[in-house]
Amino acid sequence: MKNIIYITIAMGMMSLISIGGISAQSVKKKSPFAQKPIAFKSGERLDYDLYFNWRFIWTKAGTAHLYTTDTIFDGKPALKVDLLSTGSKSADFFFKMRDSVTSVMTPDLLPVYYRKGSLEGGRYQVDEAWYSYPGDSSRVYQERTRPGTDYLKKDTTTMNVCIQDMVSSLMRSRSLDVRALKMNQKILIPIVSGKRVDMQTLIYRGRRIFEANNGKTYNCLVFSFVEYTKEGDEEEVITFYITDDENHIPVRLDLFLNFGSAKAFLTKIEGNRHPLTSLVTKVKQK
Repeated sequence: MKNIIYITIAMGMMSLISIGGISAQSVKKKSPFAQKPIAFKSGERLDYDLYFNWRFIWTKAGTAHLYTTDTIFDGKPALKVDLLSTGSKSADFFFKMRDSVTSVMTPDLLPVYYRKGSLEGGRYQVDEAWYSYPGDSSRVYQERTRPGTDYLKKDTTTMNVCIQDMVSSLMRSRSLDVRALKMNQKILIPIVSGKRVDMQTLIYRGRRIFEANNGKTYNCLVFSFVEYTKEGDEEEVITFYITDDENHIPVRLDLFLNFGSAKAFLTKIEGNRHPLTSLVTKVKQK
């Protein structure tokens, strides 16, 4: 699962269907997985610079943009979060990457649809997922296709916890009450991968100060997504920094990929829901 999808995650850092028609079932009653979007609102836009490490050389590799807008899904109001990642022409020499990711959620942050179209290297691939909530469980039907070929992978999973994709996980995590978290506390999150549901572990790493690419410095909360090998060893997938205020905006992501490592640094914030009280005021020296 270590591929460019992790840019979505995170960003994106620190939550199905009737197969015949493939449309999301309506949520008939209040789901136990419902969650208020207290950290963000429609109209928020976050911009990032992307950097790749290729054979010990760091180079600016492109940009990413995260947008949150109101939409209508299955005839009902919903929130749509789009993540667009584009590699630069110079980075195409090493690895060509064009990603377009969409996650649609109900107003109380229940995932209902996910799509990731990615050109990574020389292969174009589409992952889709449709969610439903029978009883007090969550169900996801997902497909992975490669347009122009007959390749098809599909899977249906039902769990008694909220199944999420990387973007909905980010947005739901942003609205968590982090005040009760303890250092190195672990949170298990089931994440769709395009072919199956993988259990990801989110770990709270504490607080740090970080200067973003917009020239501003923020007090941050630090989280990591990790995977575990068959031997039980912990492998870092992403470490991300979010503002230590009510917005919980991701300002930095460190990603560990199959072909190297990458970083994403915040460059611009628009439409934030709350004041940016995490900003560090620098005292001018006389």
